Amino acid sequence: MKAFSLIAAAAAVALAACSPAKQQAASGKGTPLRFATDWRAEAEHGGFYEALAEGLYAKRGLDVRLVQGGPGVNVPQLLAAGAVDLGDGSNSFIVMNLAREHAPVKAVAAFMQKDPQVLIAHPDQGINSIADLKGHPILLSDASVSAFWVWLKAKYGFSDSQVRKYTFNSAPFLADKRVAEEGYLTSEPYTIEKQSGLKPKVFLLADEGYPGYAAMALARDDLIARNPAAVKAFVEASAKGWRDYLYGDPKPADALIMKDNPEMTEDVLAQARDKMRSYGLVDGGDAKTLGIGAMTDARWKQFFDVASSQGIYPKTMDYRAAYTLQFVGR
Repeated sequence: MKAFSLIAAAAAVALAACSPAKQQAASGKGTPLRFATDWRAEAEHGGFYEALAEGLYAKRGLDVRLVQGGPGVNVPQLLAAGAVDLGDGSNSFIVMNLAREHAPVKAVAAFMQKDPQVLIAHPDQGINSIADLKGHPILLSDASVSAFWVWLKAKYGFSDSQVRKYTFNSAPFLADKRVAEEGYLTSEPYTIEKQSGLKPKVFLLADEGYPGYAAMALARDDLIARNPAAVKAFVEASAKGWRDYLYGDPKPADALIMKDNPEMTEDVLAQARDKMRSYGLVDGGDAKTLGIGAMTDARWKQFFDVASSQGIYPKTMDYRAAYTLQFVGR
């Protein structure tokens, strides 16, 4: 097994990043669990915040603390080193990478059946599908180049020569009509339109066959072995939190989100919920029949087959070590 280390600074980040929302957790009673999110508080974490705000974790005997993510927080590293008990897995590559490195971590639920990853293009360039972006410059982060870009190259014949550095700033996109950029369905398309008045073309990769999950709950193997009841309770409470956030009263969660992330606004949260509902990000796919948080062997195999066919993972790798289905499904 490859050794994992965590420098003292990273541990300090984990402690410093414990969000103010932890004050809303149970009053020191119940099983303590630290859950690290993958970015600053936003609607994409709404179900977890709703479960905390409604007391759904506390009702199931858990004392949950949300450790807010951000540019200085590496969730897989924190998990592998034991600095947190559970974490938010942004995409399926993160989970599979952990399995490849034999990290003591597994996905225990997927709270987004569709990865909200999109490509965004200008509306007046004759781009009506992802295939039309062949040859166009595309702004991509380093993480995306080793993730969904692999799928795009395999499916559409895109070339690495198209890649331009994305720094999470849409100014280069707005300055050049030929340029496309990556983004989240629930975020960048809205902020681009709000800031510039431009209504961009938006292509959701999941609706074109991209098989990855998102918003996954990742748990350490020792927690799964030592206290499976706590893991199950966390998954169940989070699933109800997600349903309540999308179809009930989201105000309790939104209040905590904006407390943790003062830059967040109600209009951004509202449009993100609308997108999650209309596109079935959370309760579409297998979640329709198996419940929110569902995962399946077939879906994970589909993802692994795509990634391994492009040489990202050895075809002999035990990809099933990346997840467990014991906590999901009706």
